[in-house]
Amino acid sequence: MDIILKQDVKGLGYIQDIVSVKPGYARNYLIPRGYAIVATPSAVKVRNEVVKQQEHKRAKLIKDANDLATALSTVKVTLKVKATDTGTIFGSVTAAMIADAIKAQFNYDVDKKQIVLADDRIKELGEYKANVNVFKDVKTAIDIVVEKEAE
Repeated sequence: MDIILKQDVKGLGYIQDIVSVKPGYARNYLIPRGYAIVATPSAVKVRNEVVKQQEHKRAKLIKDANDLATALSTVKVTLKVKATDTGTIFGSVTAAMIADAIKAQFNYDVDKKQIVLADDRIKELGEYKANVNVFKDVKTAIDIVVEKEAE
């Protein structure tokens, strides 16, 4: 029996895949739980149209992500923090602070979850690099400068 998956099913397939399964598995497990629908000719047409539209949207998202990654690769984010004379920061610099600084300094929207630091946080003054996962396969690195705040 052919079915169209409505969500990812481990070991079976991903959303919008057309897969063949035994009729009992489809009727008793997948369809009642809303994981799949029967692959009728009309449902297949609808699925094909949805997949075509998703590919168009995905291509636009990838293009926008590549543009953002190119712009971010030239960015040098400067953060001013309170620190001791030895260079130890009071508190730490987190991904959320870096995302806010990117928004304030360069007006790029980057979520804190997209920023990956070598450690979870920065605890000393200096220059650092952070990776930004802009989209699934689109990644870039940004430079971060942590300076002492003027008193």
